[in-house]
Amino acid sequence: MPPSSFQSAFGMDTLRRLRRAAEETAAAATGQPAAEDGGADTGADAGGDAGGDAGVTQMAVDSGTAGPTGPSQLDAMKDKMMGLIDKIPLPMWAIVLIAIGVLLILLLCCFCMCKKCCKKRKKKDGKKGLKGAVDLKSVQLLGSTMKEKVQPDLEELGENMEDNEDAESTKSEVKLGKLQFSLDYDFQKAELSVGVIQGADLPGMDMSGTSDPYVKVYLLPEKKKKYETKVHRKTLNPVFNETFVFKNVPYAEIGSKTLVFAIYDFDRFSKHDQIGQVQVPLNSVDLGRVVEEWRDLTSPESEEKENKLGDICFSLRYVPTAGKLTIVILEAKNLKKMDVGGLSDPYVKLSLMLNGKRIKKKKTTIKKCTLNPYYNESFSFEVPFEQIQKVTLIVTVVDYDRIGTSEPIGRVVLGCNSTGTELRHWSDMLANPRRPIAQWHTLQEMPEKN
Repeated sequence: MPPSSFQSAFGMDTLRRLRRAAEETAAAATGQPAAEDGGADTGADAGGDAGGDAGVTQMAVDSGTAGPTGPSQLDAMKDKMMGLIDKIPLPMWAIVLIAIGVLLILLLCCFCMCKKCCKKRKKKDGKKGLKGAVDLKSVQLLGSTMKEKVQPDLEELGENMEDNEDAESTKSEVKLGKLQFSLDYDFQKAELSVGVIQGADLPGMDMSGTSDPYVKVYLLPEKKKKYETKVHRKTLNPVFNETFVFKNVPYAEIGSKTLVFAIYDFDRFSKHDQIGQVQVPLNSVDLGRVVEEWRDLTSPESEEKENKLGDICFSLRYVPTAGKLTIVILEAKNLKKMDVGGLSDPYVKLSLMLNGKRIKKKKTTIKKCTLNPYYNESFSFEVPFEQIQKVTLIVTVVDYDRIGTSEPIGRVVLGCNSTGTELRHWSDMLANPRRPIAQWHTLQEMPEKN
C-alpha cells in the first residue's frame, strides 16, 4: 500500500471516530436515538472518499450542533425547577417569604450555637484562671502576716496589754452610739417631763446593716410605768422628738430614782434585741432648769428579767365587713419550767373581754413535756366593728396539771388600751384589714389576785 493511501485511510478513520463522538453527544442532549450513526458509518466505509467528504461535512454540522451542549443542560435544569415551582399551590411571593424565613431560622440557629460555644470557652477560661489564681507564695505571705497578728511577741504583749484593753473598751462603747434627751421637772405639779430627742451612730443589728430602733423609758426602782417611742425603720440615726410625763413624782422621792433610756431593735418575728441603755440618776441632775444633753449608750448590765417567763408568737387578722377577729397561735419558746422534771405541759387560753367582762373563751391543745411548743391553731371571734376598739384580747400560756389546778405561766394583753409592742401589734392589725399580722411577744407576769 502506497504511503499516500495509508495516510488517507488513517485520516478517514480518525474523522469517523470524531464524528461518532459528536453524534453521541448530540443524541444525548436532544434525546434522539443514535441508531442512524451506524448506517452513516457503513455508508461512509462503503463510499470511500466521497463518504469521507460527506463525513467531514456531517462532522462539521454535528460539531456546530454539539457546541451549546452545556447551556442546553442548564436550560433543562431550569425548566425542571420551574415545573416543580408551578406545581406548588402557592403564589410566588409566598414561596419567596417562606424561603427567606427558612434562611433566617438557619442563621439564628447558627448564631445560638456560636454563642453557646463562646460561653463554654469563657467558663473554661474562667475556671483555668481561678485554678491559677492561687499562688503558694502569696498564701505563705498571708499566713505570716496573720501569724504576726495572732501571735505577737510576748514582750510587746506584756507592754501593750493594758493599752489594748482600754482601746477595745472605748471602741465597744463608741460602737453602741449615743442618745440625746431632755428633762424638765414641774415642782408645783410634781411631774417629770422626759423628752427623747434623737439617737446617733447606732450599730446595725439587721442583716442589711441597719436597725429599727425604738426607746423604752421608765423609772427605777419601781419600773411600773413604761413608755415607748415609735419604731423608726431602717436607720442608724433616728429622730424621735417625743415627750413623756411621769406624774405623781414628789420632789422628796425623786432623788432616789434613776431614769432609764433603753434602746431596742424591733423585730416582728423574734425577740427584740437591746442595743444599749442610758441610766440617769436623778440625784445627779439639776432639776431647777431644763436639762438637754447627749450621753453615750452603755451595754445592758444583764438580760432583762422580762424574758424569764418565755415568748409567744401569734398572728392577728380582722375583717371589718364580716366583723371577724382571727388569731392563729403559732408557737412559744423558752417557757418557764413548771414541772419537777424541768419541763411543762403548756396550752394557750384565749379570753375576749368587753367592759371588764369575759364574753368568749377558747384554748389550744396541750403539748406534753416541752418548753418550746408548736401549735399553729386558728381561732375566730365575732367582733362587730363598733366594738373592736372596746374589746380586749388576753392570751395566757398555762401549764396543764392533771392532779392539781393548772398554773398560768404568763400572759399578753392586747387592745386599744394596751401599751408597747402589744398596742403596736393591735394597731397594725387595724391598719391592715383582711391581712394576718404575726409578731413575737414576751410573756408578762400574771396580776396578783385580791
